[in-house]
Amino acid sequence: MAALASDLRSFFRYAETQDWCPAGIAAAIDSPTLYTREGLPQGPTWEQVKQLIKNTAGDRPADIRDRAIVMLLALYGLRRGEVARLRLDDIDWTGETLRVVRPKQRRIQHYPLIRPVGDAIVRYLREVRPTCACRELFLALHAPVRPLSATSVTPIVRSRLAALGVHLARRGPHSLRHAYARHLLVRGFSLKQIGDQLGHRCASTTLYYAKIDLDGLRQVAELDLGRLR
Repeated sequence: MAALASDLRSFFRYAETQDWCPAGIAAAIDSPTLYTREGLPQGPTWEQVKQLIKNTAGDRPADIRDRAIVMLLALYGLRRGEVARLRLDDIDWTGETLRVVRPKQRRIQHYPLIRPVGDAIVRYLREVRPTCACRELFLALHAPVRPLSATSVTPIVRSRLAALGVHLARRGPHSLRHAYARHLLVRGFSLKQIGDQLGHRCASTTLYYAKIDLDGLRQVAELDLGRLR
């Protein structure tokens, strides 16, 4: 509606200059008020995320590689570019840590290596990843052997969410980041803690991901207030 109102104002301003209509029509067209972050959170539910991870537990090379990618996106809240940029040296198997380069914040973060994620990466390295000189962790499955790009991560997530019947306006890797943030919010983490996990420097950025606890609101709506009358 806001876009339509803007287009109409532009048309009538031009029409007034051409003497097609009386002056003042454009000024009389009001747009609806839009509030920052007024929409509901984006992304699948956490149950859908768990089903997504479960559905990658196959023996095909694509399943083995995609399982590691999906788990990094869903269980760490990483961006697709951060996953694509992971290198073999970023995993400290002895210290059980994961090194993530965050170019937007110009810093490096270290995370504990979650056991299921580590197992998924190990299986990918042993059974699927081609032997080559590339130091990037994730590579294309077919020749020519090359590092997986950030844009190549999007269809991996999109196609697997579509196979689950998940219908979202945005069904790419970033939707898993939204789901992860809401999952942490439901578990009682503060916005500061969620922001630190996602690599945010500003709390207002975290609000974009975890602004509404839908499950908590549903519980409030289901409260029986009959005794309080």
